[in-house]
Amino acid sequence: MTTFLKGCHFFYDFDMIIEGGYMKKDVTMRKTSFIKGAFITTLGIVLAKIMGILYVIPFYSIIGEKGGALYGYAYTIYLVFMSLSSAGIPLAISKLVSEYQTLGYYGAKKKVFSIGKKLSLALGGFFFIIIILFAPLLAKAVMGDIVGGNSLEDITLVIRAIGTAILIVPLLSIYRGYFEGHRFMSPPSISQVIEQLVRVTIIIFGSFLALKVFHISLSLAVSIALLGATVGAIISYLYLFIKHNKNKQKFNEKARPVNEPKITEKEILRKIVIYSIPFILIDIFKSFYNYVDMVTVVKGLVRYASFSVNDAETIYSMLSTWGQKFNMILLSVSTGVIVSLIPNLTESIVKKDSENVNKKITQALSMLLFLTIPMTLGISFLAKPIWMLFYGDSFYGPSVLSFYIFTGLFGGLFTAMITILQTLKDYKAVFYGLLVGCLVKIILNYSLMSGFNKMGIPAYHGVVLASILGYLTSFIYCLVILSKKYNYNFENIVRNLFEILSGSILMVIGLVILKWLVPIYSTNRLMNILIILVYMLVGMIIYFIYTYKSKIIEKVFGKGFLNSLKRILLKKA
Repeated sequence: MTTFLKGCHFFYDFDMIIEGGYMKKDVTMRKTSFIKGAFITTLGIVLAKIMGILYVIPFYSIIGEKGGALYGYAYTIYLVFMSLSSAGIPLAISKLVSEYQTLGYYGAKKKVFSIGKKLSLALGGFFFIIIILFAPLLAKAVMGDIVGGNSLEDITLVIRAIGTAILIVPLLSIYRGYFEGHRFMSPPSISQVIEQLVRVTIIIFGSFLALKVFHISLSLAVSIALLGATVGAIISYLYLFIKHNKNKQKFNEKARPVNEPKITEKEILRKIVIYSIPFILIDIFKSFYNYVDMVTVVKGLVRYASFSVNDAETIYSMLSTWGQKFNMILLSVSTGVIVSLIPNLTESIVKKDSENVNKKITQALSMLLFLTIPMTLGISFLAKPIWMLFYGDSFYGPSVLSFYIFTGLFGGLFTAMITILQTLKDYKAVFYGLLVGCLVKIILNYSLMSGFNKMGIPAYHGVVLASILGYLTSFIYCLVILSKKYNYNFENIVRNLFEILSGSILMVIGLVILKWLVPIYSTNRLMNILIILVYMLVGMIIYFIYTYKSKIIEKVFGKGFLNSLKRILLKKA
């Protein structure tokens, strides 16, 4: 154990790079501004998600499409239970810690951390037992009476395997929320990279050894891969535990000397519950989109579009597992922005600085649009070479990805808007915003599959459109509430959106022209790497030149942040 803990110290000093400390050994944690915090958090999450994408190349070749569907079933159910056990609590901890830190309530802040840890352990243990006991019923809900694909026993096994992560991930999330509440963004970001690195290593080597060396069953191999989430969470937790103990004095610094009122544990627990419920609802409703697909896609494609069970499961695996990997890159951008926004927005709300609240909302949404719109269009345009590179030749894959990637864009906007209203404590608007989107998804999923099939359009595009319309409905509803109830002026967002769309469309036009000179697809998987890199480079240059000349970069990120970034790049050069 001692050797293992020493190994965690390798990551302990890694944040010198992120914090700009370079070769200084005495770098300590630093609080970050909203823009810098969003940048650091997004960078960490994106790195983790990139690893989450790259591993699917060998993993897909090891377990195949049937194994991918099995993996997707388990992970979808896991996300639902994670939403129930911990999704809202870390963000509530971050918000409450930031609130007490701003007010100078040091004792209450410590109580928040202590209660959060106890609550996470209790909920994690409870839902772990629920998953283990009710896994057969969950498996039955997935497949119903359909036969010919993965068996109920196999699905039950993988659900129980991923259930072990529920024991540790909630506690890990509490530590991340505590760091973020103090605006220490580097350690939580690094912990996500650590978690993903360990998880990916176990997924690849575990599944390879299980299937190719020891020749055990596919379901057991997928179960071993799923256990990577548990092991990765444990090691990531140890990193944050060490980091916290090494920097206790930084957490103990008072924001200002005040006469702190007595705040009971009962009152703090009540606040944690009140603050966390909307976050839990956000994740439950988001997971519900995946759950609706899980119980309708295979059945719908078989009944309404005459797909075979194997083809229907293949398409579902593309939506739930393989295509979802690319969506996570877009969603990681929104997550990074949101994680940094919550403590900064809370601070402005506590100070009753309404002008700064509006400014941060505009900045957050503008950053999200600036980064995700060109990424979405680029991935959609390059869907065929990207799918070929990661998964090999596929009849359905490129078609699924080219449209499915847009759910990442609209899902990110939906999450950001819901979170903003939650931070403003408008829980009623949050609930109705989530509910109306889910109702749209439920109503349209089967009908769009059937309708698209009758029109000669691939039925699975109906599933994707149902998700997009659900997210868009929620986003528009929340934007209207924000404008009417809080006098939010979204004219700046509209102006920024126009410039961002102009740059993104110009980028796509440039890529279309490039197709006359450089082929966009090759049957050689490795050759597609070069093709993708060329198109990415050209697209980034076009987009950067336009947005720089139009000064939209400066509007979104601010002149100060850009100057800081230039200094860092010049030093590294």
